[in-house]
Amino acid sequence: MLTPVTRRKTGVTAFVRTVALPLLMALAIAGLCAGPAQAADGDVTWTVRTAANGYGDDRSSYSYAVNPGGQVKDAMVVANRSTSPLELTVYAADGFTTDTGQLDLLTKDKKSVGLGAWAHAGRDSVVIKPGKSAEVPFTVSVPGNATPGDYVGGILTSLKQADEAEGINVDRRLGIRVKLRVSGELKPKLAIEDLQVDYAGSFNPFAKGDATVTYTIHNTGNALLSARQTVSVSGPFGWLRAEAGDIAPPPELLPGESWKTKVPVHGVTPGVSLAATATLTPLLTDASGSTTSLKPVEATAHGWAVPWTLLLLIVVLLAAVVGTFILTRRTRARRKVREDARVHNAVEQALRDTERDRQS
Repeated sequence: MLTPVTRRKTGVTAFVRTVALPLLMALAIAGLCAGPAQAADGDVTWTVRTAANGYGDDRSSYSYAVNPGGQVKDAMVVANRSTSPLELTVYAADGFTTDTGQLDLLTKDKKSVGLGAWAHAGRDSVVIKPGKSAEVPFTVSVPGNATPGDYVGGILTSLKQADEAEGINVDRRLGIRVKLRVSGELKPKLAIEDLQVDYAGSFNPFAKGDATVTYTIHNTGNALLSARQTVSVSGPFGWLRAEAGDIAPPPELLPGESWKTKVPVHGVTPGVSLAATATLTPLLTDASGSTTSLKPVEATAHGWAVPWTLLLLIVVLLAAVVGTFILTRRTRARRKVREDARVHNAVEQALRDTERDRQS
């Protein structure tokens, strides 16, 4: 995940761009990096890592379990790898899942209401000499009325630089993810919402078509969750079942977050009535990294898979049969009329011949 960089231009509305700056909290999620993260731009380079203390010596991110009203004290080590002094802003922020499925942190101008509001760095900024490092302590104070469950945020360092070429300011951020579980009853729960199915057939009247199943995964519980997904489509009475195959799992969703999913299902027989079934198996990860599969959640929606080309062919065939039947009846009726006329004429001729013979 690349952290967003906000650029501001004098007299112009601020806009957001994404640049290639690594963010440790994203790497920790993916399990790709256990060492320090680094930000570099020309002569300016710095790294961040977790401090070695009672929580561990080589952590990829911060993870705590705290009671409501409890407090955690920890530290982040920031190192200046450049050749000039470096002044960085330090702050905490709430985490959220982006549209691309990556975890990101709110910018400093956005208000945090969860972990970002509970965590406070020991200083708002830090100045580090070239080649030196500084330990920045921070405290996470959980309110006594905090709702039990999972919270995600991060401790960030920020450097604002002017880009004279473009006349804008660049906000470069580098931070470490913080995951906090507030003790209490854990209620992990996912819901499938707005499930729909659409069907697209083929011009070949005897070919199968494709269905598209869409739905929204909503984390309605209080725990950070991902899921395994399965989707199937079937005809009337569960016949003609077609499976979607392997489906990529959704990102880990924070409580209250939603994720829209679109799944193609190929080789669907157009059986007029269509039923799409989506099944989610929630995956809960504990502090040790172990994953537990929870009770599956299932939803079904109905749609139509009308084989229009086949129906048109049937209509044409029926029309041909009916037309042939009508034509045959008309032909037989005309033949009968002609035959009746011939017999009638023959009878009249015979009567005339008989009358003539009698008179003679």
